[in-house]
Formats: sequence, structure tokens, C-alpha cells
Amino acid sequence: MLEHGGRLQRAAREYGIPVERWLDLSTGISPFGWPVPDVPASVWQRLPEDDDGLAEMASAYYQAPHVLPVAGSQAAIQALPLLRKPSRVGIIAPGYAEHARAWRHAGHRVTTQAASALLANTASWDVLVLIHPNNPGGERFDPQELLQAHAELAARDGWLVVDEAFMDVTPQNSLSRFTHRKGLIVLRSVGKFFGLAGARAGFVCAEPTLLEALREKLGPWTLGGPTRYVLRQALADGAWQTQARARLLQTSEQLTALLARHGLTPSGGCGLFQWCRRSDALALHRALAERGILTRLFDLPPSLRFGLPPNDAAFERLDGALTEVLQ
Repeated sequence: MLEHGGRLQRAAREYGIPVERWLDLSTGISPFGWPVPDVPASVWQRLPEDDDGLAEMASAYYQAPHVLPVAGSQAAIQALPLLRKPSRVGIIAPGYAEHARAWRHAGHRVTTQAASALLANTASWDVLVLIHPNNPGGERFDPQELLQAHAELAARDGWLVVDEAFMDVTPQNSLSRFTHRKGLIVLRSVGKFFGLAGARAGFVCAEPTLLEALREKLGPWTLGGPTRYVLRQALADGAWQTQARARLLQTSEQLTALLARHGLTPSGGCGLFQWCRRSDALALHRALAERGILTRLFDLPPSLRFGLPPNDAAFERLDGALTEVLQ
């Protein structure tokens, strides 16, 4: 299993600090989650039904012609490589490592490179996998450049797969609206922006033939009834979404300023996290953990990702800890 953020129980054991005393900044999950209502008992007692309107609500929210609900974008990441014969796959690096792992595990020939190198040489790939904005680097791309890359791939039955798990803060840059085009696949997640990571829910935006093949591969009941009940309401709550985008962007800017004051000017980031490359990333990660602040450590390149502090007290705590460890 690959490393991921959010391993708070393990950190609590390792550093001898009770879970409730930690400030967990190790994920890119919004600390300002959508307010989940009570779920009626009847929703727990019935099998989920896929004609409950969730797909239509997701299509409207993502402006995508067709969507398939899945058990988090992770489910699609693991299943999509099984739908192709052995292919040449170019994947952004550094990036979410599960992409490369899944394609390699399915027997494809995988090359990981910076996005600029991948896009400059689209003829080398049957499948191109990008993350937009990238995690952890925060790289952003011109949608027209991506559509041109897709056209070149699709001309020879190739795919462009774009993981947009962190796109909700800047939806104007999404490619979801273009996914009626064959070979263009966009992955979306409700875990980050809506703060519903525990729901393990996401959507695949693509043309119907591919979605049907993916549905067959994943099998029935990919999302539980309570999750579907909650998502229908969250996706329809436009007023909350507008307020959340503004709040996340403001908080991310506040985090950027705090890090810069300590000589940690971010190397990249987005509305849900900031990323700092440092040769002493491991030592800084450990020093913060000793003070009950959990960050996401990356080895290649040595770097830390900081999620958003949830309130003023959390900002003050991070500020004080950085003052101590960096003086």
C-alpha cells in the first residue's frame, strides 16, 4: 500500500500524542465541510437505486453530459487500466502515486515525467494521465492545450485522463463539459471540496460507451444509499458552494502568507493546500509532528504539503510551531 495523508492514528501512536490534540494538515480535504443532515432510517434499510437522480444532479454540477458515480475517484483509478490492452502510458510526476501504480499493476508500460515533457511528446503515449490542479505541485494547464493533446491522442484511439479531484474551487478550468468526446475521461471527487472524504464518493465524466464498460467492471451498488442521499443535497446546494469557494481561496492565501513569513514560500498549491520543497523536509515534518501538527511528507522531491488550518487558533498554533522549529 502506498502512503497517503490522514494517517492520524498512526501518528498518535508514533509520537505519543492523543488523537484529539493533533492539528491534521496532512490532507487536501476542506476543513469547512458541507453540513451533513441526519439520514432517515429508511435510507439505511433499502438497497441503493441508481435512478434516484444523483447522476443527473452530478451532470448539472460538473456540466458534464454523462457521469458515472463511483466509490471515490480511487475506484476509477484502479479500474480504468483494466479496460485497455497493454499501452504506453505517460503520467505526471510528481503526482498522486496511485495512478502509476494502477497502470503498472495492470501490465501497461508506464513513464512518469513532468507535465511539460508529457505534453511536448504526445506521440509517445497511448494514454496520458494528468492531475489538474496537480497534487502536490499545484500545476495548472491551459484547457485548450489539454484539448489539443486529447485530439492527438483520440485520433489513434488514445485516452486523456484528467484527475480533477481539486478542481471544485476553480470550476471554470474543468474539462468536464467536453467529456462527450471519445477518449476524454475526467475524474471528480466530493471528498476534497465538500469535505466528505469518509463518503468515498466520486464521479467519472466520459462518453457513454466507456462509462458502461466501467460500470460493468465495477459491478452494482458502488455507492451506498446514505452516501447517495447526502450527495444529492450537497451537489444541489449552490449557495453553500459559492461561499465555500470564496472561503477556501481566502484561507489558502492566508496559509501562503504565513508560510512565506517563515521562509517557506510555497513551490505550488491550490485552494485546498500549499506545497513546499525543502531539502530538510523530513526533519521539519518530524519537528512539527513532535508538536502535534501533522503534514504530508514527500520523498521525491523532498517536500511538505500543508492543508488548510480550520480557524484562527489553528493558524496561531502553526505559526508558533514554525517559529520554534525554524529559528
